[in-house]
Amino acid sequence: MPLPAIVALRWRAPRTTAFIRARQAAFRTAGKSDAIDRRPVPLGAIAPDLVTAVVAAEDARFFRHRGIDWQAVREAAEWNRKIAVRKGRWRRGGSTITQQLAKNLWLSSDRSLFRKGREAAIALALDALVPKEKILEHYLSAIEWGERVFGIEAAARSTFGAPAARLSKSQAAWLAAMIPGPAYYLAHPAAHRRRAALIEERAFGHPSLPESSEEEEAGPPRG
Repeated sequence: MPLPAIVALRWRAPRTTAFIRARQAAFRTAGKSDAIDRRPVPLGAIAPDLVTAVVAAEDARFFRHRGIDWQAVREAAEWNRKIAVRKGRWRRGGSTITQQLAKNLWLSSDRSLFRKGREAAIALALDALVPKEKILEHYLSAIEWGERVFGIEAAARSTFGAPAARLSKSQAAWLAAMIPGPAYYLAHPAAHRRRAALIEERAFGHPSLPESSEEEEAGPPRG
């Protein structure tokens, strides 16, 4: 477990991530430039509505669990048994923002039990050693938001031509909706709109938006 690197997150953003390195390696293998757009910013430079939307979309109990949300794990197992298998829908993974950050920073994207075990162990250490606000800050500045676009500042500027600090509620929901799979949602705009509407309703209580939660699962799998 990368304990020194985990503790260092209390004070500074990581220069890169395992996920970014893998993306860059794929670009080079394809004979392309490995240039990316990533601009880490502190949490104070991110619109609070974006934080609200992302937590609502990805990990509603983020501020209450200790790195792993066992209730979400049970709910994911139930969904996979009753809906995903029987109706051919995407499977849920039940991972928290903390687990996603652990995988993004240090692990591969394979779905082996060994990788999931390492992810869980690192997530528990992250939660114990790094403040929740710092976990969110690093997560938002590390994850992918489109081809060559990493982190919320680059995503906000490339999508809306504005800094992350000035995102509106609808813009925040739009970007939060992309997190499970930017490539999928860029290629499926109708699914992206449905998911963004659901997130905006969940995060900000807009009554005119769709109520069904099943539409949200018409997207890429989570692991």
